[in-house]
Amino acid sequence: MARHALIPRNSPFDDTARASLDAVLGAASPTQRAWLAGFLAGLDAAGPQAAAAPAAPPKAAEPLAILYASESGNCEALAGTIAKLAKKSGFKPKVIDFADLDVASLGQEKRIVAIAATWGEGEPPARAVRAYNELMGEGAPRLEGVTFGVLALGDTSYAEFCATGKALDARFEALGAKRAVDRADLDLDFETPAAAWIRDTLKALAPPPSADNVVAVDFAGRVGTDDAEDAEPSREPVLAEVVDHVNLNSSRSDKETIHLALEFAEGAPAYEPGDSLEIYPENDPALVDDILAAAGLTGDDALRRSLIAERDVTTLSATTVERFVKATGQAEAKALIDSGEVRSWIEGRQLVDLIGAFPAALTREHLEAITRPLPPRAYSIASSRKEVGDEVHLAIVAVRYESHGRARSGVASVHVADRIRNGAKLKVKLKPNRHFRLPNDPAQDIIMVGPGTGVAPFRAFVQERRAIEAGGRDVGRSWLFFGDRHFTHDFLYQLEWQEALEDKSLTRIDVAFSRDQPEKVYVQDRLYEHRKELVDWLDGGASFYVCGDATRMAKDVRNAVVRAYAEVKSLSDADAESAVAALERSHRYQQDVY
Repeated sequence: MARHALIPRNSPFDDTARASLDAVLGAASPTQRAWLAGFLAGLDAAGPQAAAAPAAPPKAAEPLAILYASESGNCEALAGTIAKLAKKSGFKPKVIDFADLDVASLGQEKRIVAIAATWGEGEPPARAVRAYNELMGEGAPRLEGVTFGVLALGDTSYAEFCATGKALDARFEALGAKRAVDRADLDLDFETPAAAWIRDTLKALAPPPSADNVVAVDFAGRVGTDDAEDAEPSREPVLAEVVDHVNLNSSRSDKETIHLALEFAEGAPAYEPGDSLEIYPENDPALVDDILAAAGLTGDDALRRSLIAERDVTTLSATTVERFVKATGQAEAKALIDSGEVRSWIEGRQLVDLIGAFPAALTREHLEAITRPLPPRAYSIASSRKEVGDEVHLAIVAVRYESHGRARSGVASVHVADRIRNGAKLKVKLKPNRHFRLPNDPAQDIIMVGPGTGVAPFRAFVQERRAIEAGGRDVGRSWLFFGDRHFTHDFLYQLEWQEALEDKSLTRIDVAFSRDQPEKVYVQDRLYEHRKELVDWLDGGASFYVCGDATRMAKDVRNAVVRAYAEVKSLSDADAESAVAALERSHRYQQDVY
């Protein structure tokens, strides 16, 4: 039977509204109808309701430009952290690598945070050189109306500590920008002070509060962010077991390069060719004993264990000497600082020399105050997971030298060479490097320049492409330039390269062994010798990779490529430089240097 309509046709409702009301009231109980009648009567008795004020439009999220100049990835990671926190604070951040920075557009920014590492003796990271030089040059834009803050990362063992960050801070101010917070100059143990600086900086850069405190938060581009972050490889330290420990040099070489294969019980970290692995080393126990003897603290076993595993007992910087004087009041050491000669005195010396040269009554607390935490050492990964599975391979050259009459050694490298054998456990951590990657298209040609242990990532590149080709995809040509001292004693992975040439996973190799002839020959010399083919490959779309020493080799290699362009294409020096700079901007010239 059809239900009787409750709302009459002559009511002030249209057909759609009457149907809706009938549906609600028809299903209601007598108690529900009575409550609704009383509610509506009370609403009428209260008088006309004030119309709700229209909501004020939300304020636009404040833009924030986060610039980073990174070599090892620390500045890039901090930039990402700042961006995440800035979003939560109502900013609209954008993260810009100095390698991609359009310096001319900086004046359009309202707020800038810059995080910069210093490389070598006060130089900017290699990827940042172009933009850094433009910013320091006469053509840099004025920055009036810009507010900024600079976070500088460095290493107090170098004389020009945080020089790049200091220069950027001064330059921003000189160009008319207003400093929001004081610059922070941080050493290797930067995590805690960096977190505090970031918090204070975001507060200082925030706009003043207003009555309209509704902020429009931009969620664009955030879809899948959590999933993407969860998919990133873990960067937590893990234990690995040494399953292979082989000296790659001959017994007659004056070098010792350890091929180290590590296995992981829970599976290898999700690394890619081009990434690095950080090793958490231990100090030489004999050196620690010498320090304890010089300090008069022999017999403190707990302190000995701490100095071996946790504290940096080799680095000697001006800061270390200042901390030593502050802790002990040693008069002669203070006079050294006051004389201005401390930087020249510490060159080639270590903590044990300081304590020996300036006797003082030291305590455990003094040594902990003087030293900093022992940092891990990063090494380029020399393997592809597609070929070696749950292993990571490294190539580590043992650093040994003598200075001021005392034998010295690299902390991590000699720990691996002398005190680590098969079955030993090492604490390690993955250090991704997304700026040193194979081309997305495996059919693209690659040119690799890696003297000494700089060849490590290119072993990974060749393994990766061999596996890709075995999977049925086409791969491009590959050309390796390798150099070392002697062909007979120092040709790292020689048999593997010969096999790669035979199975076509390596198209070509050119070598330079500097001590095998009266005149020294290096990889940059081989590059220039083959300049016509080099330029042909690059003009054909090849990507160019360099790994190894930043101080001289990387610069000499780049100069060789510029010279090759100038001669082969009859370009001026400026145009040849522009050609190589264009390769860098398009990410077809990549460096992993140290």
